[in-house]
Amino acid sequence: NIPIKVDTRVIAATNRTLEDEVAAGRFREDLFYRLNVIRIHMPPLRERREDIAMLVGHFLDKHRFGATAAPAKLSESAMRAIENHDWPGNVRQLENIIQRAVVLAQGGVITTEHLVLDPTPERKIIDIEQLLSRKVPLKDIVGEVERAAIGEALRQAHGNRSKAANMLGIYRRLLYAKMREHGLLNEGEQPPEDEEPETPTGSPVSA
Repeated sequence: NIPIKVDTRVIAATNRTLEDEVAAGRFREDLFYRLNVIRIHMPPLRERREDIAMLVGHFLDKHRFGATAAPAKLSESAMRAIENHDWPGNVRQLENIIQRAVVLAQGGVITTEHLVLDPTPERKIIDIEQLLSRKVPLKDIVGEVERAAIGEALRQAHGNRSKAANMLGIYRRLLYAKMREHGLLNEGEQPPEDEEPETPTGSPVSA
């Protein structure tokens, strides 16, 4: 046996606070100090949405449908849905979603139908203080609140558009427009053309 010298560096990543894990006895203290040399904090993907388009392009190039195939493309609504998603699983979740979408679209144009995203997001608490500390413009804060309210209404209505619109006190056609704006509308989904708009609960009705 001949000893072979190696020169390596270890890059480790975690979604936990290791100081808390060490204090709780779930992570070895000596290993923590060996790893904790240069520390880089990476904010969650939802706080750096400007990186999403670049990451999507990288994953489309990485996960081609075939060895000689060109990278798949996304429709505008699909890209909008990706940019508006909260990504609780961060970059790993984004890569998995893109990889699955490429397969479902068979290398063609990826639409919202190929994205396995929950169209009715879970309950979300908007942290206004955090948004203000990040100097988020008022119109974007309003957009965050609006999207969360629509998502919660759709969740409670089990996806029923009419019930969700009634809960929000808006016409169904406006709900469709807002869903499209926030990337919550399925590809090709349109409001019915042959129905009169419903009067939302709580809205004044002219005699």
